[in-house]
Amino acid sequence: MVPASLKRYAWLSIAAAVATIALKGVAWALTGSVGLLSDALESFVNLAGALMALAMLTIAALPADANHAHGHGKAEYFSSAFEGLLILLAALAIGVAAVDRLLHPRPLEQLYLGLAVSVVASAINLGTARILLSAGRQYRSITLEAGAHHLMTDVWTSAGVIFAVAAVGVTGWLWLDPVIALAVAANIVWTGWRLLQRSAEGLMDVSLPADQQQAIEAVLEGYRRQGLDFHALRTRQAGARAFVSFHVLVPGAWTVQEGHDCLERIESEIRERLPHAHVTTHLEPLEDPLSHADQLLER
Repeated sequence: MVPASLKRYAWLSIAAAVATIALKGVAWALTGSVGLLSDALESFVNLAGALMALAMLTIAALPADANHAHGHGKAEYFSSAFEGLLILLAALAIGVAAVDRLLHPRPLEQLYLGLAVSVVASAINLGTARILLSAGRQYRSITLEAGAHHLMTDVWTSAGVIFAVAAVGVTGWLWLDPVIALAVAANIVWTGWRLLQRSAEGLMDVSLPADQQQAIEAVLEGYRRQGLDFHALRTRQAGARAFVSFHVLVPGAWTVQEGHDCLERIESEIRERLPHAHVTTHLEPLEDPLSHADQLLER
């Protein structure tokens, strides 16, 4: 379950998006730069993504119930997928505006005042992104991480736009403004695609990352040296939670209590290495041929 306190980070994103929309809108109005317009449009994406994040974090914070025994953590993937889609739509809008400006160049006005306003907006995004990224990693929230990476992309995008607009002021090359805007569009297409891909992997129950699977195998290997065996290891990620299941083969002469105690120790060691994991085990006797027949469960 996602901590309810994470919603405060969504509210922070919403406040930052509203502030940057206002500031970047002023910068665009002052200069008439299509690059700064593209920057302002991406901030609308930030706002829509933050609102979606708030909604999905609210759902993800709900406890497990009769219809959702594994909790509601996967709701976070809908937020990151939605933000990825919005990024792609913003890139399309930016591309259209940039091509139009290439075909119909227009002098820029009040460049340095507009750039100063844009720098302030970028500083707000940078601070917000660092906070979200730290919280996302701490709480294993893909929603907060997606928002942080998007805001960092926005920061780098703004840096490119600010450089381009300043260069126009120095050189008088009006074509730099729409060309940089097109580069911005290409960059955020890549960001949007990565968010959509990661969201799809989460919804399709992709296995845990290799380093986490290695941590599980390290625990199991210690027990293999004691004469136990394991198979049918399966893992998946669901928002902030991980799910691990496998079969444990122990000597058939063990009592139920001995087998139970052993499984408890194994599960506890795995949770020590992966505190976010929910571990499910199945006990089987080593000597029974049927215990090995279900190895068809292996991938």
